[in-house]
Amino acid sequence: MHSRRARPTLRALADDLTSGWTSPLPQRYLRDKRYDELHPLSELPHPIIAKAAGSFGADPEEDTFVGQIVSVTRLRLLEIKSAQWRGAVWEDPESGVCWLVAAGLAKGEHKDHDDFYQHAKRENDSGDVARWLPADEDKRLLRRETAARLMTEWELEVQRQVLEALRCVHDGGTRRIEVRQPRHVERKLAVVDLTVTAVRDEGYEADEILLEIDTVHGSIGTNLEWQLTMRMLIALSPPVQSWDRYKDAYSTIAEPGAWTERTVQLAALVEANELAVSQLGTSSHYVHTRHLAGSTIEGRAVRAMCGVYFVPTQDHESMPKCETCSTRFDELPEQ
Repeated sequence: MHSRRARPTLRALADDLTSGWTSPLPQRYLRDKRYDELHPLSELPHPIIAKAAGSFGADPEEDTFVGQIVSVTRLRLLEIKSAQWRGAVWEDPESGVCWLVAAGLAKGEHKDHDDFYQHAKRENDSGDVARWLPADEDKRLLRRETAARLMTEWELEVQRQVLEALRCVHDGGTRRIEVRQPRHVERKLAVVDLTVTAVRDEGYEADEILLEIDTVHGSIGTNLEWQLTMRMLIALSPPVQSWDRYKDAYSTIAEPGAWTERTVQLAALVEANELAVSQLGTSSHYVHTRHLAGSTIEGRAVRAMCGVYFVPTQDHESMPKCETCSTRFDELPEQ
């Protein structure tokens, strides 16, 4: 479940990697112990971290390292090099995760007191080398990163499923999507029906889309259900003020051919392994006051005077007023 890719320990980050950073950001977070804001640790901007991550990936057969560090006999540490930087990588025999447990500079033909190899030998001879191993906080961050990675992979898969369904119905029809749990793929999370209806009436042409989500018992009302809902809505139509909601059904309309165009945009995101990003509303709208409180709490959409449906979640006072809403409000008769 955990990624095997090499990652630094917090001790190595704080004690060994005091220079060589290509960005000052990680050092500030380390100083303030804001560890949760540093992930993924394997992608931090330091040459020896990049070397470690590139040398120890998913397949052990493809590992690239110099060899075992012979001056350390209490642990099996594998050496990596990047310019003057040297690193020691330890593989956890239980999880298979590789850790950059120590790093330093090669100095003075290994005669300098601060030379990486001299330091490693002193730690080994004194029996302190075991303190290099990942601590409880390292393991906690690993679990957190693993959970975040699994969720991202799951959301990417949901987005791919939306694309495949939309390709089948972009010009009309219904397609069913069966969504699985992110950590237990053998378990069903929800069944989703995606329907596109091409309306071609005299004076009105539009492509209407309907998303009906039937979540399995036990997952109704959970954060995972909400994440699924938001991921699907964003994949189909990113503007958050474009959707109407009634119970577990979401709908919106677009110009004829818009959903065909969306398949092209979504395909590019899937190909790049990127998630679609939501687009916040840009205007505040006039809505009848009796609809607002319950809609905000329950996540229901409301219709503005301009005709837009949206779920009221943003601070309307910080946004410019919708011109159409303002015009229609001004046209109301005075009471």
